[in-house]
Amino acid sequence: MNHASKITTTQIQTAQQAWGDGIVGIATAHADGEDFEAVARTHVTTHYAYGLMPVLFKPTMAADVQFRTTFDEALSYFVATNGRCPEDTGFAIKGWTAVRFENVDILTHGGTALAMGNYFFTNRDAETVKVEYSFGYALDDLGEVRICLHHSSIPYADS
Repeated sequence: MNHASKITTTQIQTAQQAWGDGIVGIATAHADGEDFEAVARTHVTTHYAYGLMPVLFKPTMAADVQFRTTFDEALSYFVATNGRCPEDTGFAIKGWTAVRFENVDILTHGGTALAMGNYFFTNRDAETVKVEYSFGYALDDLGEVRICLHHSSIPYADS
């Protein structure tokens, strides 16, 4: 990973937009009968640091395999096609039409950054699902932003 370069808030915001667009792209490919797994493979390869450094990924809707430390486990969460984690139903193929990030803050330090806030997933019925997140980012050797920490959770509901 590239620790000599300095990561910027703008790079993180751009990476977040691209990540959200990637989720919509996977959902669109699925809905259109295209090779959505190939789109998802590209998404995980492009946005996450698997193979470059350890990745800490705690998806929102994962209980049996709570933490996804490998590429195949992450792919399973997004599209549920490789049988890696039987509980997965394919988060990215749920018909999302938009993803919007609202950062509480983005903290940058050298070649790494942390962001926390809410992101909102809109489905085909124009319903929006709010999810809380913390992401960690690092610059790779080419200066590209890669996710090395991804934790998502459903907001607490007092009963």
